[in-house]
Amino acid sequence: MPVPWFLLSLALGRSPMVLPLERLVGPQDATHCSPGLSCHLWDDDILCLPGDIVPALGPVLVPTHLQTELVLRCGKETDCDLCVRVAVHLAVHGHWEEHEDEKKFGGAADPGLEKPRNASLQAQVVLSFQAYPTARCVLLEVQVPAALVQFGQSVGSVVYDCFEAALGSEVQIWSYTQPRYEKKLNLTQQLPALPWLNVSADGDNARLVLNVSEEQHFSLFLYWKQVQGPPKPWWQKNLTGPQIITLNHTDLVPCLCIQVWPLELDSFRTNICPFREDPRAHRNLWRAARLRLLTLQSWRLEALCPLPAEAALCWQAPGGDPCQPLVPPLSWENITVNKVLEFPLLEGHPNLCVQQVNSWENLQLQECLWADSLGPLNDDVLLLETRGPQNNRSFCALEPSGCTSLPSRASTMAARLGEYLLQDLQSGQCLQLWNDDLGALWACPMDKYSHKRWALVWLACLLFAAALSLFLLLRKDHAKGWLRLLKQDVRKGAAARGRAALLLYSADDSSFERLVGALASALCELPLRVAVDLWSRRELSAQGPVAWFHAQRRQTLQEGGMVVLLFSPGAVALCSEWLQDGMSVPGANCPHDAFRASLSCVLPDFLQGRASGRYVAACFDRLLRPDAVPALFRTVPVFSLPSQLPDFLGALQRPSALRPRRLRESAEQVSRALQPALESYFHPPGTPGQGRGVGPGTGDGT
Repeated sequence: MPVPWFLLSLALGRSPMVLPLERLVGPQDATHCSPGLSCHLWDDDILCLPGDIVPALGPVLVPTHLQTELVLRCGKETDCDLCVRVAVHLAVHGHWEEHEDEKKFGGAADPGLEKPRNASLQAQVVLSFQAYPTARCVLLEVQVPAALVQFGQSVGSVVYDCFEAALGSEVQIWSYTQPRYEKKLNLTQQLPALPWLNVSADGDNARLVLNVSEEQHFSLFLYWKQVQGPPKPWWQKNLTGPQIITLNHTDLVPCLCIQVWPLELDSFRTNICPFREDPRAHRNLWRAARLRLLTLQSWRLEALCPLPAEAALCWQAPGGDPCQPLVPPLSWENITVNKVLEFPLLEGHPNLCVQQVNSWENLQLQECLWADSLGPLNDDVLLLETRGPQNNRSFCALEPSGCTSLPSRASTMAARLGEYLLQDLQSGQCLQLWNDDLGALWACPMDKYSHKRWALVWLACLLFAAALSLFLLLRKDHAKGWLRLLKQDVRKGAAARGRAALLLYSADDSSFERLVGALASALCELPLRVAVDLWSRRELSAQGPVAWFHAQRRQTLQEGGMVVLLFSPGAVALCSEWLQDGMSVPGANCPHDAFRASLSCVLPDFLQGRASGRYVAACFDRLLRPDAVPALFRTVPVFSLPSQLPDFLGALQRPSALRPRRLRESAEQVSRALQPALESYFHPPGTPGQGRGVGPGTGDGT
C-alpha cells in the first residue's frame, strides 16, 4: 500500500518522486537468504559476547559487507514503526590444510584424517544492533552447499527483518561469526529525522515547528510514554498547518512524546520523544516527583516517567542538622515509580523521613511523610541496638557527629545522659520503631531532660531577680521606673508565647486525619500552641480519652485559649446521635476518638451559655457547609476553611495580635500549607472523575 508523502519525507527526504516504503505485517522477526543458501533465525535473542579471534582450520564463511534498508513494521494498518532491515553478504575465506604426511611423501594421508573437501559449509552469524535505548543480538544459521563453495568468492547474502529504531537516532550494527575468525564488521547510520517537525529552543521554553502545507489537516497528540501499559495522554488538537506551538520549560519531562498524523483515511502516525536526553526534563521530573504515605508501613513515589533512584529512611533531629540515613542497619532500596513499597517499620514517627537519590544528576529529595499525621519534629533521640552472639546487646545514640556508644565518657548530650536513656529504655518509655534478629531502633524522649536544663536556667534567673530587687530597694527613686519596664517585658513575653488551641475532630478515616494533621501543623507555625489527639497517642492510651480531654480542655481554658470544634459528616452524625440519645457512652467504640469523648462536657457549656469566647467551630470547604453544623453549635462563630481563614485566625489570636496585614500573611501561609493535603483528600491518586465523594451537607464545589 502506498504511504503518504509526509512519511516519504520522514524516511528519505522531501523529494516527491521517491517510492513508498515496504510494509512488513506482524511483529515477528524473520530471515531469508540468496538462492541456493539455507538459513534459520534463532527464536530468542542471545548475549552479545563476541569472544576472541580463533584461527580457522579450513574454509569458513565470514561476513564481508553490511547493507541496510528502511522498512515499516505494522501491527495494524495504521500502526507502523520505522524498522531497519539488515543484509549480510558472505564469502568463503581460508583453505583446507594439507596433512604433514601428505606434504612429506607426496601421497595421501591416513584416510581417517582426510578432510571432507566436498562437504557444505555452515556458519553462525551474529547481528548486534544498538540504538538508544535498545541493544539486541540475534543469531542466524547459514548453510552453503558444496557446489557454491569457492575460496575467496562471495556466496550470497542473508537478510534479517528487522530492528526497530526511532526517527533521528543513530544506529550501530556489528556482524561476526561464532566462533569469530576475523574482525567484527561495523556499520554506523544516522536515521532520517522529521524534516517537517522541528523541536527548537525558545528561551527556556521548547518550540514545536510543524512545517506542512497550508491546506494540510493533521492531528497533534502529546502524551507521556510508559514502560508498561498504555501511554498517559496530555492533550490533543486537530490543526491546519503550518503551526508553531510553545511548550513551557516546566512541562518538559523525559517521557514526553509527540504523535502526529494527517486527518486522512488509513494515515500513518509518527512518534518522537525528543526530550529523553534533555537535562532540564530530568530535573523537572525529579522536582515534580512526590512521595505519598499510603498506610503506616507503605508508601509510593508518584512521577510521570520512570525515575532511576534509590531511597532509604533517615532520622531528622530538630535544630536544622542534616537528616542522617539509617544505613546501616537499614539499606538503600531501588525505587519503582508508582509502585507500592513497604517500610520495615513497627511504628511511625514524625522524625522519620524518606531520602531519595537520583542517579541522573545525584539530586536529592527528602520528605518527612509522617509529619502531617503525627505533628512537628519531636525532641527525641534515636538509639541503635546491636545484638551479638549469646544475646549480647550494645547501644549507641544517633547524633550529628555519629553514633555515640552508651554508656560513654564523650562530651555529647547523649553521652552525658547515657545511663538515664538506658533506664528509660528498660522501663518502657522508648518507642520501638524497627526490629530484627541483628538489632532494633528505639526513639527515646528527651523532653524531661530539656526541662531539667531549663529549671537550672530559671533558678539562675530567680537569683538574679532577687539581687536586682535588693539593689532597687537601696535606690527607691529608680524603683518605679524599673518596675514599669519589667511589667512591659512580662506582657510582651506572654504575647510572644502564643495562645493555646485545642483541636477536636471526628476521625472519619485516615485521609481526614492527615488533613487535620496538616491544619494542626500549619497552625503551629503561627504564634499558637496546638493540642490534638493525633500527637498524643501515648498519653491518650494511658489516661483514656475522657480523662485526656478533660485535662486538655481545663488547661486550654485556664490559659485563655480556644477550643476548636472541627466538623465533618462523621462529627455531625456523632452529635446528632448524642443529642437524640444522651445516655450512650461516648468513646466506647474507638478508644482514640477524643471528639466522641468530649461531647459529655462540651454540650453542657453550650446548653448553659458558657461557650461564647471559649469555643469556635470550623469545617472544610467542599466537605461540609456551615449551615450543616448542628444548630446548638452555631451559637459560636462557624468558619469554612480555607475560604474564611483570616476570620478563623483572628478568632484564635489574642486581641492585641490582630494586625490586619500580619493576619493576611498568616492566612496565606496556612492556606499554602493546607493545599497539598486538600488536593490529596478530594482527589486521591487513582480516583477517576471528580475525586472523593462527600457526604450530606457538602458544598457544590463552586
